[in-house]
Amino acid sequence: MGLKLWFERGAWAARSAAGRAAAIEPEKVNNIAVIRHAAFGDMVLTRAFLRELRKHFPHAKITLSIVSNYSFCVPEDMVDRIHIAHGSDRRDTSLREQIRQLRALGYHDLIFDLASTSRSAWLCLLNPAKLKLGFPYHHLQRVLLYDAAVLRSDLKFELETMLEMLNLIGLKTDWPPCFDLTEEIMKRDRPYLVYFTTASTSGKCWSADRFSALIAKLADKYADYEHIVLEGVAAWESIDAVMAPLKNRTNVTPMKAGSLEQSIALLRGAVLLVSNDTGTRNLAIATETPTVGIFFSTVPYRYWPRYGQHDVVFTPDGSQPEVDAVFHSVDSLIQKIPPDSIS
Repeated sequence: MGLKLWFERGAWAARSAAGRAAAIEPEKVNNIAVIRHAAFGDMVLTRAFLRELRKHFPHAKITLSIVSNYSFCVPEDMVDRIHIAHGSDRRDTSLREQIRQLRALGYHDLIFDLASTSRSAWLCLLNPAKLKLGFPYHHLQRVLLYDAAVLRSDLKFELETMLEMLNLIGLKTDWPPCFDLTEEIMKRDRPYLVYFTTASTSGKCWSADRFSALIAKLADKYADYEHIVLEGVAAWESIDAVMAPLKNRTNVTPMKAGSLEQSIALLRGAVLLVSNDTGTRNLAIATETPTVGIFFSTVPYRYWPRYGQHDVVFTPDGSQPEVDAVFHSVDSLIQKIPPDSIS
């Protein structure tokens, strides 16, 4: 049995797409390409999509196309091949070499474009497939690049939209999603919260004085917990300003971020993570750790999973949220966590 374009509204398909899909039998799909040119946090969420591909196309060789300047946390354990397109770190590469590398992606039975960038557009144009699917913002891109597409929105958790590409071709996907992160859970002397105070850019960072005030207030309310302030690896990600007012508190611990495996273990053992809009929060989501995200410069809905124990704090006018609003969110979430799951 072939695939079926399973929608009435809310998606788009070319006239020939239904016939193309019907000719594709999942058990006979040999190769699939997934284009995901994204930073650390977005790459983490891709794991759930790749897991679904393995489930529905058990005999397919899966190629993941990444971009050279975003290679951290690539889920190599879930794919058979990595294709690397030239990114911003290789601006001196000739146009001829860039095109050659784009074409190296090659023919596939299915191509899923989870990037929707100018580079991924060229990948779709230069490489043939039986069926190409994407989630572009603009109608013209759908017509030029894909056989079928789902409608993308900044008002929905992006992973949901990605999985809708599979729903579009008649495949049932798990919800909540599973990310298959199985590293050990970190054990500490008492339950702990983690705070990550930086982000990919300074414009996403809640002010240090607000973070200090929040941590002090939560350290008082949850005095029996350890409150870990995690410092990023970049030189500018210092937590000194956050820690200065907290240095005499015995239940507040500064910690330098370790390896990816250590970070996963830390987050898996945490009661909850409080952070800005950052990849570390996505990593916590993938470890099924409750999160509170602080948003004011980016759209919160796209990064807010509406399942499990997750919340986002933002103001209608996009200004930085006040300490009390974030405290209330964290406090409410902790109260909802079953006591026997906190160790």
